[in-house]
Amino acid sequence: MAQQLSEQELVRRESLTKLRELGINPYPQALYPVTILSKKIKENYEEGKQVVIAGRLMSRRNQGKASFAELQDSEGRIQVYFNRDEICEGEDKMMYNDVYKKLLDIGDFIGIEGTMFKTQVGEISVRVKQFSLLSKSLKPLPLPKTDAEGNVHDAFTDPEMRYRQRYADLVVNPHVKEVFMKRTKLFNAMRSFFNEREYMEVETPVLQPIAGGAAARPFVTHHNSLDIPLYMRIANELYLKRLIVGGFEGVYEFSKNFRNEGMDRTHNPEFTAMEIYVAYKDYNWMMEFTEQLLEHCAVAVNGSSDATFGEHKINFKAPYKRVTMRQSIIDFTGFDINGKSEEELATWCKANGIDVDETMGRGKLIDEIFGEKCEGNYIQPTFITDYPKEMSPLCKEHRDDPNLTERFELMVCGKEVANAYTELNDPIDQKERFEEQLKLAAKGDDEASEFIDYDFLRSLEYGMPPTSGLGIGMDRLIMYLTDNQSIQEVLLFPQMKPEKKALELKDNEKVIFELMKTAERMELAALKTEAALSGKQWDKGMKALSKLGLLKVEVEGDAKTVVLQS
Repeated sequence: MAQQLSEQELVRRESLTKLRELGINPYPQALYPVTILSKKIKENYEEGKQVVIAGRLMSRRNQGKASFAELQDSEGRIQVYFNRDEICEGEDKMMYNDVYKKLLDIGDFIGIEGTMFKTQVGEISVRVKQFSLLSKSLKPLPLPKTDAEGNVHDAFTDPEMRYRQRYADLVVNPHVKEVFMKRTKLFNAMRSFFNEREYMEVETPVLQPIAGGAAARPFVTHHNSLDIPLYMRIANELYLKRLIVGGFEGVYEFSKNFRNEGMDRTHNPEFTAMEIYVAYKDYNWMMEFTEQLLEHCAVAVNGSSDATFGEHKINFKAPYKRVTMRQSIIDFTGFDINGKSEEELATWCKANGIDVDETMGRGKLIDEIFGEKCEGNYIQPTFITDYPKEMSPLCKEHRDDPNLTERFELMVCGKEVANAYTELNDPIDQKERFEEQLKLAAKGDDEASEFIDYDFLRSLEYGMPPTSGLGIGMDRLIMYLTDNQSIQEVLLFPQMKPEKKALELKDNEKVIFELMKTAERMELAALKTEAALSGKQWDKGMKALSKLGLLKVEVEGDAKTVVLQS
């Protein structure tokens, strides 16, 4: 199907042709020798210093023989000054009169050789001596417009358009780029924190024969050569613990994980987690380590341990409050989960407006109670500790209570940011926990593991030292550090529903469809009269619109009514 081009797109293609006719390659191959970026020009201004810069042409103000324009590079914008007689010293003024004024468009990449100077109002600028076209833009940027009063119009703010066209979003909304620069600062800060303690960064498989290390629904694929199913990683935990068995004292990984579950403002099916495992430590040590880590990261990203998230002011400065899960549920519901059976928990949930079903075991029921009644109340960083054993199949039994595990989750603004254990290293206990997960899966719990990782059990049988592990959701953490309420704002290319293609209707179809968009319902005979099409055009148009699912004809007795389909 032929691409429908706008008037502006057609004009730009005409300019492209004219540039080639002038012998100008709109997409040259050669390196362009940039010597400085816009930010450095402003920071290290030297009157008359020669510079070579490059970037997008973002605005221009033509004034006959001269023109001011703005060039945008990776660090910001700089004003540039074009003077016809300085650029074209001889009789031939083509480069200014034709190329610059008529054939260049906003969004084109150009290279400039010139000198630094200040305008009469003191703005640092570059006086253009020579310019080159580096890349021709064929589609107009969705640039906002500012009127004389400073009001902004036509801003590129539609979330779906921004996420789908992140490349355009980054160009026209500079604050978006700042978010992703801070994201990189977060990863670098965390990496340096670990490296200073001589923990080793590693890589583990994304395609795994068993979906282990977490309770989640996996994506399934198939390896043709081996003729086996494989699962995209839901967690890297079991592989990292194998490395502790192998003799590493501390290992960590920033891993892309994939979970075939819901999508919302805080969940994306592909997400980034950091997991670290350190030998000879327990969850008490890990709590202190986590506090120090997050304070360090907050300062590295924002220059302060304070952060703003919506209406909340968050302070990541250590230490953080510690509350057991049992006590948290008592605090917010008055209900004590200690010693309660699965039936008693389910009965309480139903009486208190929590949806439950027969697939839920004791651990899932407690998780639902905490999630519905408690979790959202923790705004400041708070460790929720000592989870029931049924909720934590990979976690070591609590040293003081065999019904609990040595686990904590860090809550911030009502959501989990980190999860940590004193790791289970008893292979016999671990096997029993895996078998319990199989029973839950058989009951219909689609988040319970359907497999036992016998190779992981074998590794534990060789012996794993006492170990503590920590996992952090990197996407959610950067949301809090950059005041973004949606996970899509901190992912460069978030998962989206398939893009709906714009309908390309023929003229006769457009006539009928436009009438129906206004009327929504109309008698068939009346619609045919208003459309004023020939019999053949009418028949073809109605048939095509019905096939596309845009119109439907309802028949009741002798009456026929056309209905617009949403």
